[in-house]
Amino acid sequence: MKKKLAILLSGRGSNFEAIARAIEAGKLNAEIAVVISNRPGARGLDRAKELGLEAVCLPSRGVAREDYDARLVDELKRHNPDVICLAGFMRLLTPVMIEAFRGRILNIHPSLLPAFPGLDAQRQALEHGVRFSGCTVHFVDEGLDSGPIIVQAAVPVKDGDTVESLSERILEAEHAAYPRAIALVLSGAYRTEGRRVVRLKEK
Repeated sequence: MKKKLAILLSGRGSNFEAIARAIEAGKLNAEIAVVISNRPGARGLDRAKELGLEAVCLPSRGVAREDYDARLVDELKRHNPDVICLAGFMRLLTPVMIEAFRGRILNIHPSLLPAFPGLDAQRQALEHGVRFSGCTVHFVDEGLDSGPIIVQAAVPVKDGDTVESLSERILEAEHAAYPRAIALVLSGAYRTEGRRVVRLKEK
């Protein structure tokens, strides 16, 4: 039986589409059980419907964070996902959500964490003059982009880079890294040591 994924997004959902393509190509042995957005106009919801997936909008505007996460937990439990993938979900999760699915929520961030957490990571990288940036897939905990790191991919920063050009190249890396991280977590062939996710050797 294929493992089930739930995708949470707030916008266009390019990482969601990358996950869907990886499944279609046979690179990821899973199925997307539901796509949920907190924004009614999210393009990712339309794309999910085009792909024949269940698409659910749970608007967050005007709802207290803990109350919203409680609704989100109820909706997710209806679909019983093995892993929940944040794909541009522009909300900080509360303990209500994290406790319900601890160790099963993944996020992708456009920097080599712990460098440049939070918003505008690409701009932060350029302003700090780093030579390499990239992306990080990590487990979600109570902190800001602070959970154990699963997969990272480095992207060179070019002298003429703008926020837009660097963001575009990092996004390409994200589209490859996220399915790899999901596959590892679904396989169960890892253990977590503090902030480090260690792959288990094949017997």
